[in-house]
Amino acid sequence: MKLTRRKFVQSLAAGPAILSERLGSVAREQMVQQSPGAKESRPNIIFILADDLGWGDLSCYGRPDYRTPHIDSLALHGTRFTDAYSASAVCTPTRCGYITGRYPARFKIGLEEPLKATNLNVGLEPSHPTIASLLKQSGYDTALLGKWHLGFRPEWGPNAHGFDEFFGILAGAGDYFLHKNGLGQPDLYENVTPVTRNGYLTDLLTERAVNFVKKRRRAPFFLSLHYTAPHWPWQGPKGGETINFSDKTIEPLKMGAGGSLKLYAEMMKSLDDGVGRVMQSLGAAGIDRRTLVIFTSDNGGERFSYQWPFSGEKGDLLEGGIRVPAIVRWPGVVPGNRVTKQMAITMDWTATILAAANRDADAGRSLDGIDLLPVLKGASPVIDRTFFWRIYTQDAVRQGKWKFFRDGDVRRLFDLSVDQREQADFSKKLPAVLERLMSEFDKWNEQMLPRLTAR
Repeated sequence: MKLTRRKFVQSLAAGPAILSERLGSVAREQMVQQSPGAKESRPNIIFILADDLGWGDLSCYGRPDYRTPHIDSLALHGTRFTDAYSASAVCTPTRCGYITGRYPARFKIGLEEPLKATNLNVGLEPSHPTIASLLKQSGYDTALLGKWHLGFRPEWGPNAHGFDEFFGILAGAGDYFLHKNGLGQPDLYENVTPVTRNGYLTDLLTERAVNFVKKRRRAPFFLSLHYTAPHWPWQGPKGGETINFSDKTIEPLKMGAGGSLKLYAEMMKSLDDGVGRVMQSLGAAGIDRRTLVIFTSDNGGERFSYQWPFSGEKGDLLEGGIRVPAIVRWPGVVPGNRVTKQMAITMDWTATILAAANRDADAGRSLDGIDLLPVLKGASPVIDRTFFWRIYTQDAVRQGKWKFFRDGDVRRLFDLSVDQREQADFSKKLPAVLERLMSEFDKWNEQMLPRLTAR
């Protein structure tokens, strides 16, 4: 947009305030248009990943004892998924699936269920393309704020995988105030440098996210905001249980001990307020309509989560362990106040983000997810999908309404269209369906790395 002599004179007549506003608008548009290698149509992208957030832990998904108005607002102005899944029932594999866009069982790090704070021998291979490295190559400013959990050495960290900025923790859990991991070691980093900060971790991550959004820049941005809430330890912003991380019984046997519904609600309020602040910063920066926002969780919830109507929880391949909330908001592109039954899985968010950014995946490594934008826009009907999971001694397949579930030597078949709680076993009544799903699982499993034999 050019400011012509006529418009300039008209602005002078209109007054200095309007002139300043118009000049600012021109400057902002020119900033976007002059972006080297960037297309104005490419959106900013914010991916928000909650930690151990159960399917029903948001009030828009049915939580009865507290409200999450800011995240509910994402759903009001976007599309909410009823059948979204995590790539795994625990942290590390799901994060591997998201960062790579591929099934976590394809990677050594994806076999860690999850990666323990004592394991310094494995991490995400730096040679593998990631969602951040691909977007960075396309001219995006990239940042990861929050939990990584894909390797503790610098060559395995976020900065080695395409993120220009990293602020957060490397381990799977940490004290919200002391910022120490399960071994009692400091675990807060600015890029590759350990740092000390005062404050509640959820608030610190929110503040960094708001500042990142507010930066003046010539390129679109990709912000991966990985809150640690509401993962154990149960500590709200006003305090909570003091965790003795030097107590070796805590890691891993006592993970999840203690807490209360009241503390959990306080943690959720802080998370919800944080999301609200980030969304407000988009509006203040004038980029709300040019920003794609995706909100989801890395797996099902723990002991204080509201899972109804599902059974199981984090660590299970029953629906309560892998069915998660998911919301997509993109004003003017994705319709608001809509609910979709489209099946989705973690790797789909990778594919959808890359598609929105007009970025192809790496030619030698195909994605295991699909671009969901055509469905979200209404240009495509709901797509039939088949998903596979593998964890500990459990296997699972979902295909349409059917769910195959194996736990040890026990194999079951569930019809989720009538039994989302997975109580009625159809395996004897419909052995052909069971055999088909088991066969498809075996074919998929042959393409994955072998399971770890020792845990």
